[in-house]
Amino acid sequence: MTEPASPPAAYPAQWEADVVLRDGSVAHVRPIRPEDADGVRRFHAGQSAESIYLRFFAPLKQLSDRDVARFTEVDYHERVALVATVHDDIIGIARYDSIDATTAEVAFNISDAYQGRGVGSVLLEHLSAIAREEGVRRFVADVLPQNRKMISVFTEAGYEVSHHYDDGVIAVSFTITPTEQSQAVFMAREHRAESVSMRGVLFPGTVAVVGASRRADSIGHQLLHNILTGGFTGSVYAVNPEAEEVQGLPAHRTVGDIGREVDLAVIAVPAESVLEVVRDCAGAGARALLVVSAGFAEAGPEGEVRQRELLRTARSNGMRVIGPNSFGIINSHPEVRLNASLAPALPPAGRFGLFSQSGALGIAVLASAARRNLGVSVFASAGNRVDVSGNDFMQYWIDDDDTTAVGLYLESMGNPRKFSRIARHLSTIKPVIVVKSGVSSYGVPPGHRARATRVPPAAFDAMLRQAGVIRVENVHQLFDVAQLVVHQPLPQGNRVAIVGNSAALGALTAEACVSWDLEVTHGPVSLSAEASASDSAAAVQAAFADEHVDSVLTCFIPPLVTLDEEVATAVAAAAAESSKPCAATFLGMRGVTGALTGKDVDEHGVRPVVPAYSMPEDAVRALAAATRYGEWRARDKGERVAPAGIDRATAERLVDTVLATSPAGRPLVAEEVEQLLSAYGITVWPTVQVSTADEAVAAAAAMGYPVVLKSTSPLLRHQVGGSGVRVDLGSETSVREAFAALGSRLAPLAANTFVLQRMADPGVPCVVNTAEDPLFGPVVSFSVAGPPTELLGDVGHRIPPLTDVDVSDLISSVRAAPLLHGHRGAAPVNRAALADLIARASVLADEIPELAFLDLNPVNAHPGGVDVLGAEVVVAPASVRKDTGRRALS
Repeated sequence: MTEPASPPAAYPAQWEADVVLRDGSVAHVRPIRPEDADGVRRFHAGQSAESIYLRFFAPLKQLSDRDVARFTEVDYHERVALVATVHDDIIGIARYDSIDATTAEVAFNISDAYQGRGVGSVLLEHLSAIAREEGVRRFVADVLPQNRKMISVFTEAGYEVSHHYDDGVIAVSFTITPTEQSQAVFMAREHRAESVSMRGVLFPGTVAVVGASRRADSIGHQLLHNILTGGFTGSVYAVNPEAEEVQGLPAHRTVGDIGREVDLAVIAVPAESVLEVVRDCAGAGARALLVVSAGFAEAGPEGEVRQRELLRTARSNGMRVIGPNSFGIINSHPEVRLNASLAPALPPAGRFGLFSQSGALGIAVLASAARRNLGVSVFASAGNRVDVSGNDFMQYWIDDDDTTAVGLYLESMGNPRKFSRIARHLSTIKPVIVVKSGVSSYGVPPGHRARATRVPPAAFDAMLRQAGVIRVENVHQLFDVAQLVVHQPLPQGNRVAIVGNSAALGALTAEACVSWDLEVTHGPVSLSAEASASDSAAAVQAAFADEHVDSVLTCFIPPLVTLDEEVATAVAAAAAESSKPCAATFLGMRGVTGALTGKDVDEHGVRPVVPAYSMPEDAVRALAAATRYGEWRARDKGERVAPAGIDRATAERLVDTVLATSPAGRPLVAEEVEQLLSAYGITVWPTVQVSTADEAVAAAAAMGYPVVLKSTSPLLRHQVGGSGVRVDLGSETSVREAFAALGSRLAPLAANTFVLQRMADPGVPCVVNTAEDPLFGPVVSFSVAGPPTELLGDVGHRIPPLTDVDVSDLISSVRAAPLLHGHRGAAPVNRAALADLIARASVLADEIPELAFLDLNPVNAHPGGVDVLGAEVVVAPASVRKDTGRRALS
């Protein structure tokens, strides 16, 4: 084995990460350091004799100085070691020692007290990801036969493990390249851990309110009052060092003085006192913190420092944090009835989960839900979102049977790739409705940890569409959609029936349907003002019975001969008998809200409700959103693209070579572009630089006629009309004439630099590019070249990794897509070849984070395939991507 080398000065801080373990607690993973020597000795001393024997194959009671030095002094390249810590104590160690350029021997040692909590799995994920970055492709290990736990860590990770028995040990070997199975295991483990973590926050058995004041106008007093009056089923403790009793509860000086573990500490003290409270909570073994206190990063530089220290202290001691500057959390489940928020009353129990980053908007959101009689299962306000985010709550809602739809009000987004991945999972089983006003840095509130982004808003919209998320513009629309998807079935198509008693209102509803791409196939049916309740019931029932109808919209004004409530009852009764959704508009009618509630309760104990809207446009917009979501949910999601013939290692070597000599990055030269793209199966048509007519003629003869002569000047690259290009040159004479004509015209502009290229078949010019964004990571874009791209901004975007369905949707998303499909009698292009090219570009961008920019332009799509006629590539040092294949809290 290689002797220990002195560690380099550059400690790989980018390998550090906070992770959630299987039981929902938090640990810190980081590279080992020489100063960990004492920690390693303490870790070893705390291990059982059996654990020591399984790790070292000998009863090694204590480690020698030589052993400790070998374990803690690594070079972070050929020899890498990670430690997992809680309370700054080492709870697990993982290491690899390179055997050759692509193979390394691994070893793991997990604290007895933490075995069975997923520490080994987390360390394997992180060690594998680091090894892949360093060029290692295979792990090997010698394991004693009785060490079944270690063998299961390897096999259950989703890798294809081979092993054989040799001289008393089992020799294990497996390739660490991610597979579909290993990715699925990774995501399932992450999901379970984060879901359990949030369940621990939302179902605490004990809650301590720190800052519980006797002053009725204080936040601490209000929080304690709301918890008590909400009927919390667990134990509540008041913490106030200056009081004997608060609201009938004995007051404790500190959380530690309570004398038992606290599941959730609600902190409402001045900002400058919060860190002291957090340290107290850590010492008392608290599992989670809800920090309502303001005065952190939103308050300026001093607050930013305080917020960073809050996060560091909490995570290093295994605690989750909601806030700071949070409005609170609510869980209406009868087993807990927790109102740890500033809302004066627990909202009605229901099936709608709500997440809001803003405290002020939290008040508005809950008030709007109450006005609409929309019951809430869970409400959470993340405040400055220093730790717990909407991603965490979505992980919980995936498993929560009491939540059937989710609403998110997002002011910023810290990890869009992870958001997209989790939202797609959640959207396959429950509607996810998002209010997000924008993605620019101007929209990020002070205090939120969020990177700036360079992507256009259309890219953010595309990410939501990929994930099946329903995006709305404001809270009003959020609840319009929520009322429908919570209480009604999803539409099975876009065919709509319209029934009412006003021709004008029916026409208005029909016009709104047309504008939202809903097809009116029944009606509008307009009953007379004298129609009875039974007439209304018959008309609505007929609409539901029509086999050409997927949804029913009713729109009534006050009838003349019957009561308003009777009409509403008729609508509700007809809707309750059907599996099709119904939305209603009752203008000027009274007493209809109660009548719209069905008679029978569902399996969750909730009565079905026909949602009523103030105007038909609101109802139609909500129905259109539910229809599009229903179509997304019903369709095939496709398979992740995995083009054949990819040589990632060659691409990585090329990029490493370039950055070794150009650390800041640079555009690649033509030969480098060709080599990089060919590693991913993308062939760029060659061009030949020519300075004279003779050179042009010689180049044309070598590549074969016909040819194209074009200027390389950036001044002419995107001009309409081909002023710098001469095409279809089929002879020596035409090449000389074109060279002379272009040279004469472009010389005054200093644009007379030319390349020659073989003439492509007639087709549709397209543009495929990728860009590495600081926030989103790689973004793939597609457009039809020319005016659609340059003048109209008709560009589609998607966020890798892509499925084959994503790629097809991307091609179809541009308004100029009909040009690809045989517009005005032209032959359709080879769409499969175009999709394959986009897939290869997306995988290249996803796998090579140093690919700052790739522009394939033009791409000539034609019936016989696609030809990449031009390509530009810029590489740069990779920014630290989030969601990189190893579990880490944002």
